[in-house]
Amino acid sequence: MKLLFKVICQSERLPAGQAGSRRLSLGFFLNLSLFLFVISCSPEYEECVIKPEASKIQVDYVALTDSIASISTKQELVDLLSRYPVVRDVFLRRSEYPGDSVFINELFRRFTNPYFDTLVQESKRVFANESMLKAEFDEAFTNLKFYYPDFKPPKIQTLVTGLDNDLLVTDSLIIVGIDYYLGPGARFRPKMYDYLLRQYEKETIVPSCMLIYGISSRFNKTNMEDKTVLADMVAYGKAFYFAKHMQPCKPDSVLAWYSAEEINGARENENLIWFRLVEDQVLYSTSKTVKQKFLEERPKTLEVGDKCPGRIAQWTGWQIVNSYMNAHPATSLPDLMVQSSADRLFKESKYKPQK
Repeated sequence: MKLLFKVICQSERLPAGQAGSRRLSLGFFLNLSLFLFVISCSPEYEECVIKPEASKIQVDYVALTDSIASISTKQELVDLLSRYPVVRDVFLRRSEYPGDSVFINELFRRFTNPYFDTLVQESKRVFANESMLKAEFDEAFTNLKFYYPDFKPPKIQTLVTGLDNDLLVTDSLIIVGIDYYLGPGARFRPKMYDYLLRQYEKETIVPSCMLIYGISSRFNKTNMEDKTVLADMVAYGKAFYFAKHMQPCKPDSVLAWYSAEEINGARENENLIWFRLVEDQVLYSTSKTVKQKFLEERPKTLEVGDKCPGRIAQWTGWQIVNSYMNAHPATSLPDLMVQSSADRLFKESKYKPQK
């Protein structure tokens, strides 16, 4: 699942009043650029955001792995999938097969293959009885219902698929292919670059459900005519702020899919990052190339530094939103999420990077 968000918005030029970082001399930047992007070796310090006082709710959570692993006949497989039609039709992509017999034959071969048992055993090792994962969903939905009393938590279904699919999030149902999230040390992992694999560890499951393509998108209002990088940055920033308040003590690095060293490096070099975004006139650009460089998946944002992680403008958008909320302490989370003007939020944030 890629964390990509496309918003369509209005092009503007960077107002002179917002160009404070341009006061840095070129010589200052050149001196900074002589150094590598500094990464702190100290442990990541995390501060929990305020956790609301709310009555705990229990989600409807069904773990299907053991049921799948115990299948011994094709009819048992058919009967099981008939009880979970969304798993069958959407998550396991029934329509992509030429017929139901081919579909069932393929799944039966997969689920009775010896390597599948290895995935099952590793999933049990990593997730134990899945009580911790369920507890994370319970916490997130309890907090979400505090902010949005009409919210109805979706059902949760988990299973091992043979690395066939990772995550499905709808209004009424979340399906998790837990074998995608076994983390470092697993014998089998999705075939992708290491920097992408960070989003596939057990700690990232619930945050992924909350972010841009997940539940936060129901509440995250945007101006669909605004095509600027700034609009994307603020939309991402609101999604991260939302996710953090659903799991108040979840490390920022996990939410952002960064390593602890990368998140610390971003914090220590926030001023340099901001200078680069302003100097390169990134904020009000509508260029797809600029968005690819600063917003989309890349191992590094080389335009800032050779140690700077990818998607750095997403993280900066989060800092802008944090600054806005600090400047407006009476603003609630729902009030923030309905603010659709990225430019107004940015200007009213009075954002200044940490020195």
